[in-house]
Amino acid sequence: MREFEFKKIQINNEVLAYREGGTGTRQLLLIHGNMSSSAHFDHLMDALYDDFRIFAVDLRGFGHSSYHERFNSLKELSEDLEVFIDKLRLREIEVLGWSTGGGIAMHLAIDNPDVVKRVILLESVGINGYPMFKKDSASQAILTELLMTKEDIEKDEVQVVPVLNALASRDAAYYKMLWNAAIYTAGNQPSPEDYDRYIEEMLLQRNLVDIDYALTRFNLSDVDNGYGKGTGDIQRLKCPVLIMQGDKDYVVPMQMALGIHEALKDNSRLVILEGAGHNPLVDCLDKVASLIKEC
Repeated sequence: MREFEFKKIQINNEVLAYREGGTGTRQLLLIHGNMSSSAHFDHLMDALYDDFRIFAVDLRGFGHSSYHERFNSLKELSEDLEVFIDKLRLREIEVLGWSTGGGIAMHLAIDNPDVVKRVILLESVGINGYPMFKKDSASQAILTELLMTKEDIEKDEVQVVPVLNALASRDAAYYKMLWNAAIYTAGNQPSPEDYDRYIEEMLLQRNLVDIDYALTRFNLSDVDNGYGKGTGDIQRLKCPVLIMQGDKDYVVPMQMALGIHEALKDNSRLVILEGAGHNPLVDCLDKVASLIKEC
């Protein structure tokens, strides 16, 4: 696998780490999701090396980027990337967002139509956000009671506290158990060497509660998602959008991909990745790379 330059750049009050490489004429920005980092894109970057100049960023509070200021929205992370794009003088870029990164990619394209020429959504959060629910005594979600504040989220004994504890103690075994159960649901896993490296990067995350809160508040639709009425900004997303969704993804349900596709209508293309879970970068890398290369 090819080596990519590892760099850092000052973005307002933060320092963003990023990986850069590739010899192609097209420019591609890769935005990772929650509980991950730019390191997860290594094999995809290698597969796209000859077609793109690629930039994969560690978002604020992830990986090797700084986390001086907390945040409440995915839009704030998108605004970090706006500065990143401006400082590197990137133009006519294609943007891929994986999972949570999909919401950030949508914000970026909506707010920068003269810069972003195409959006690729990989197992993306839906336009109504990702709700979090209170739990009953059996640890089951109470679907009529939302977690509303960061304080409530931070105290969630089922979804959040175990992850915060694992981050604090750098518990790689817990993270591997969690990803095996929730992410690698299609029977595939990275090589042992890659897996260890990815987990080492995952354990650098410092912003879990902020990200979870931001996902609940993300709402580009024109309906109320329980946390408030949406902005309706999805109607401002005018560039072509490719939506890729695994049929074995148990983290982001298929209805989220269908909702994005329906909202964008003729402006989007939905591709179902058969046999893929929440990480098609492992489950079907060649298929994903081939779809990205298509103009």
